[in-house]
Formats: sequence, C-alpha cells, structure tokens
Amino acid sequence: MAPTTTPGSRPLPPVRVRLTTPALDEDARRGRFGRADPAPGHVGLAAPATGDWAGRTLEEVAAEDPQGVRSWLTDPRYAPPGGGESVAALIARTGAHLAALAPGPHDALVAQAVVRAAVVWALELPAAAFWRLDVRPGTVTVLSGRAGRWNLQVGSPVGDCPPR
Repeated sequence: MAPTTTPGSRPLPPVRVRLTTPALDEDARRGRFGRADPAPGHVGLAAPATGDWAGRTLEEVAAEDPQGVRSWLTDPRYAPPGGGESVAALIARTGAHLAALAPGPHDALVAQAVVRAAVVWALELPAAAFWRLDVRPGTVTVLSGRAGRWNLQVGSPVGDCPPR
C-alpha cells in the first residue's frame, strides 16, 4: 500500500473499497460458470477465468470431470482446464489490485468470487477459507485500510450501505 503520510506529515485518508455484487442473472440462477467478466474501471478485479468450464453448470462439469471439480474445491492451486484461474491466483491478483489502490474511495461491481478473494487477501486468511465465505448477490462488502491493515464490513444490502 501507499505510505500512510504525505510529505507534510499529514495522515493520508484510508483506502475504502466498496465491492458490489450484481443481482443473479439467468446463467447464475442455473449455476453456470462465468466467463471472466470485467469489473469496469478495475481490471484486477475481473471475475475469475473458468477455462473450458465457462458457460457450463457445475453438474455438467462434475459429470464429465468429477476429479477436476473435487480438485478445484479442495486445492487452491488447481486451475480449471483450458486457461482457468486457480483460487490462489485469483486471491493474488485481487490482492495486488487492492494493494495498488490510491487512498480514498473506490467502487467496483464484481463477481461474488472476487469478494471472497478480497476478504481472504485483506484478512490474511488461508486460501482454503475462500470456499467458506458466502457472498450474497446484490450486496455491498466494504474494505478499508492503509499500510497493510484492512477492516471489513460485510453484506450490507446495496441500498443500506453507508455513504462514503
């Protein structure tokens, strides 16, 4: 993260990131893997790449590749075939983006997996915690901090999120 003071020794404002998850679309309702959707204005917060699994349901993939699904759910380093991104890589990419943000407020519309990755990275949780975090659609998760120390506000409905 950036230094915590300005050249005149005034403290910098913290970074405050509002991560908003969209409402479920029809593909998400059917349990289909996403297609690495971008996060407008925040390239490093794009949805994870799911490789050959993109657009298919978990049930379809599990019927064809049960060991792949099992590995994906238990080994943070496992990446779906065909250019998919591992959970560990998603956490690292998300963390690098958050660490590089300038002080002040930031807003991003992101996939639920990106919120999980951001929380795991910010709170320095083990990668295995990724699958233990439930992120609801249509909610806002707020991370704020500076100098490597982050605080978390989770799961506020979009309309109830406090102003910046």
